[in-house]
Amino acid sequence: MAAPLTLLLIVAVTIRAVLFRSSLAELIPERVEVVSPLNAWKRVVEGLALLDLGVSPYAGDVFHETPLIIYLFHFVIDYAEIVFMIADALTAVALYLAVKGYNKTVFRKQKYTLEAERYPLDCLELIHTPKEMYYIPLKVAMFYLLNPFTILSCVAKSTCGLNNAVIALFILCTVKGSALMSAIFLALATYQSIYPLTLFAPALLYLLQRLYIPVNWQRSSFWLFTMQYAFMYLGSLWVMVCLSFFLLSSWDFLSSVYGFILCVPDLTPNIGLFWYFFAEMFEHFRLFFICVFQINVFFYTIPLSIKLKEHPFFLIFMQIAVISIFKSYPTVGDIALYMAFLPAWNHLYRFLRNIFLVSVVLLACSALFPVLWHLWIYAGSANSNFYYAITLLFNVAQILLVSDYFYAYLRREHHLTHGLYLKRKDGSEATLVLK
Repeated sequence: MAAPLTLLLIVAVTIRAVLFRSSLAELIPERVEVVSPLNAWKRVVEGLALLDLGVSPYAGDVFHETPLIIYLFHFVIDYAEIVFMIADALTAVALYLAVKGYNKTVFRKQKYTLEAERYPLDCLELIHTPKEMYYIPLKVAMFYLLNPFTILSCVAKSTCGLNNAVIALFILCTVKGSALMSAIFLALATYQSIYPLTLFAPALLYLLQRLYIPVNWQRSSFWLFTMQYAFMYLGSLWVMVCLSFFLLSSWDFLSSVYGFILCVPDLTPNIGLFWYFFAEMFEHFRLFFICVFQINVFFYTIPLSIKLKEHPFFLIFMQIAVISIFKSYPTVGDIALYMAFLPAWNHLYRFLRNIFLVSVVLLACSALFPVLWHLWIYAGSANSNFYYAITLLFNVAQILLVSDYFYAYLRREHHLTHGLYLKRKDGSEATLVLK
């Protein structure tokens, strides 16, 4: 499998290198779908210019990345294109290894369950086969590297690619069972954008499951490991925040980075749900609706963790998707990360209900984004309502996609327990309904 992965990496790097040298390299970074006020490369360059002049990069309202990012590019600014290509390659390799490790765990559990004859006889067709699982890691890497959203994000030099690399490394360390490295990378991801805080629960559940520690509030082993992992996570996060303070000798970055993410002061149009709503909002309602919108990202963590506590890897996928949809400044690079996991769930296709409709809507919206932007900004024959309408439709399609996979996953697990062909008490065929 190493040879196909190497070939895939070469093809992906070649595509990016060609685009970096084309005229599109100047056009793509201007697209609001690809970059946001948080991760735009031109804002990083502005921050570096201020830092070189001895002025705090957070003195104005331009730079909103973290201090570690600006000091990273302070040393590698001349090799920025290479850094972003390496970040994409690293993300793909990490996802490849993570999914490969997860598949081994799934296949081992499935083997034990088959030997114990716990599966109903009529659902054996739902069982994973080694042949269909063999190419899944490669497909995941391919879905990430060759996804147009990922390529556009890389060519725009959006720092979203670096965030994706950190999250992918966090997933890999979690799957491999390294609690310390998992906590460090999760802390780094949280340090970058706050929202990955919601990944703490699925990571903890996965590590507990790997160590055969039951999720039982009355067991001391559960609380001991939870406290250990929380200590490693919070300790790593505190070290990063303190390091940022020592680099800048100021706490200004807290309001400029995290305050900017949570309060959403910049209403530049993007593919998210915030900008249009708060542009039309009366100021005295703003705080209430900021809380309502922001709580969406964090609220679903608890019910999803309860429902999927036996399936933490799928929970990670769900949480990444929720973050990508409901964060304040989303870009297409965020969407590319959770879409890379779709090949890992190819065994759910038979249970998906709206996959064709959702796929068509996502493709149509992706094509219409630049069209409606041109009509609004340049031609003047449309207005912001047109652009926000297609943004709203795009996000509704994402929600339908994620909820469809959620339904399909739960339905398959139900069939593996109760059989594929469900019957009512009177012998008629039963229909499974998700409530």
